[in-house]
Amino acid sequence: MSENDLIIRDFVPADTDDVVDLWERCGLTRPWNDPFKDIERKKTDLNGAFWVACEAGKDVAKRNVAKIIGTVMIGYDGHRGSINYLAVSPTHQNKGLGGQIMRAAEAFLIERGCPKVSFCVRRDNHAVLSFYERLGYQPDDIIFLGKRLISDD
Repeated sequence: MSENDLIIRDFVPADTDDVVDLWERCGLTRPWNDPFKDIERKKTDLNGAFWVACEAGKDVAKRNVAKIIGTVMIGYDGHRGSINYLAVSPTHQNKGLGGQIMRAAEAFLIERGCPKVSFCVRRDNHAVLSFYERLGYQPDDIIFLGKRLISDD
């Protein structure tokens, strides 16, 4: 898919159901993380971005609205950037869309003076690890720590 075939735009609340459906089809959701709550929480982030990607060439006026085929949540805390919920529709994977979204996310972070981006990938997700390796990412020598502060149950 060429860069001209893709529109990356800000998430709007009307996208919620389509976004969650995409995340579920991509296997990104987990029982302990409510994706609807994650979306609500992201809307309070003033330093980051939440984008959806759609195919170009659809005429919104004629209600021929492009289906959401990708997403990304970008964060920046002043020290490093983060990427969450990078998703590409299974029918659009392996066509360069994920790389386009990541290049746009990196440009967003660079514009804000972000020196480094870090994010999590599940250890057994070999396809995604290979994807990021092709984009120049490599494992950091760190231990990722976590603590649940609010239950989504």
